[in-house]
Amino acid sequence: MEEYDIIICGSGVGGVFMAYELTKLRSKAKLLVIEKGAPIEKRVCPIKLGQTSSCIQCEPCSIMNGYGGAGGLSDGKYNLTTEFGGDLHKLIGKETAMELMRYVDQVLLSMGGEGTKLYSTANSDLKRECLKYDLHLLDAEVRHLGTDTNIKIMEKIYEYVRKNVDILFYTEVRDVTREADGGFVVETEGQGGAASYHAENVVLATGRSGSGWMSKVSEKFGIHMEKNRVDIGVRVELPAEIFEPITSQVYESKLVYQTEKYNDLVRTFCMNPHGEVVSENTNGIVTVNGHSYANPERWTENTNFALLVSNRFTEPFEDSNEYGEAIASLSNMLGGGVLMQRFGDLVKGRRSSARRMEKCFTRPTLPATAGDLSLVIPKRQLDDIIEMIYALDKIAPGTANEDTLLYGVEVKFYNSRIEVDHNLMTKIPGLYAIGDGSGVTHSLSQASASGIYVARLLAEKYR
Repeated sequence: MEEYDIIICGSGVGGVFMAYELTKLRSKAKLLVIEKGAPIEKRVCPIKLGQTSSCIQCEPCSIMNGYGGAGGLSDGKYNLTTEFGGDLHKLIGKETAMELMRYVDQVLLSMGGEGTKLYSTANSDLKRECLKYDLHLLDAEVRHLGTDTNIKIMEKIYEYVRKNVDILFYTEVRDVTREADGGFVVETEGQGGAASYHAENVVLATGRSGSGWMSKVSEKFGIHMEKNRVDIGVRVELPAEIFEPITSQVYESKLVYQTEKYNDLVRTFCMNPHGEVVSENTNGIVTVNGHSYANPERWTENTNFALLVSNRFTEPFEDSNEYGEAIASLSNMLGGGVLMQRFGDLVKGRRSSARRMEKCFTRPTLPATAGDLSLVIPKRQLDDIIEMIYALDKIAPGTANEDTLLYGVEVKFYNSRIEVDHNLMTKIPGLYAIGDGSGVTHSLSQASASGIYVARLLAEKYR
């Protein structure tokens, strides 16, 4: 059995930045990273290759798994804030969290992100305009890399660490067992068959797609997990000109609205100016997301963003993710994947048909099945979304146009929050949880910062 000092389970941005920092600090720790998916250069979706027009549920999904995690093929938006994106600051302090996120930003620039723009939502004029209509613009600095630049940065970081870090791709962690000596045995299954590795420290960094596995490990070790929320909504796509006055100023506008009908909070998420809508596969459930590129040659004529309603349950039902999966499954059942509907058809209570889509002035960037989202999304959430679209229409006239496209469903699954201390260590000495898989972080910036934080702690042990 091969011996390591540290084993990182997963190579999402938390694991990527942890390996980077240990390498930069010239730690003497022998480090192994185990990844279920592919290297970054081999992470290609068949839809992108033109091999299929809809999700064929690859296992594992290259959009969600592989080097860089779900963030590796995203549009690369790093939000430098503690107002949203997770609760890392509640464990390590706001000042430290912000310091680490700014450090991550400097690493991104040094690894190929130079020339990208750092936007700020601290625009008083825009805030004032939003407040007129009960829309609240959250404060944040936003580094937008673009999917193309994001991939190049991940490739550069991989080249930087690969000579000092052992990385296993296409390898799944089957089990983690604690030994009498206080160390851990990590059992894997990969292309070369089964194998086991021993380490003094194990870091769980499985990202969003590893929620089920993280639950099993936590249950095995008796680690308390607190159920998190699930966000359910749609992805909106419309001509880029409609949101240009906003996106040209702040790029990623985080807008929150409290509906009059139910007093529910609806928020915008992941805005992609001149971007494209994409599908992704989470545990066999096909949902929708969005990407955008830094290179103008890859820009589209549309802008897309999500509108999400948060859902959290208590007794007798408390599994928010299961609720989200059930709704997404309905969309998959009716549309064979992602459903698409014109806003005008939705408010008129009619299905968007292929014939109606032929007359649509907004050209979709994702091939999807024209249908009726009211058969999928519960009435309360759908009412919230419709009310939010009319509110956005007041600051971005044209949002509520008949030909605005809605793709469904978009679901943001948040891993149950694993109980960790201020060092991000569980109650089991030597067992850490970082990134979105821990349920503590919900963003690229905070997930990356958590990896840096634990790397610096462990580097002290292996000078």
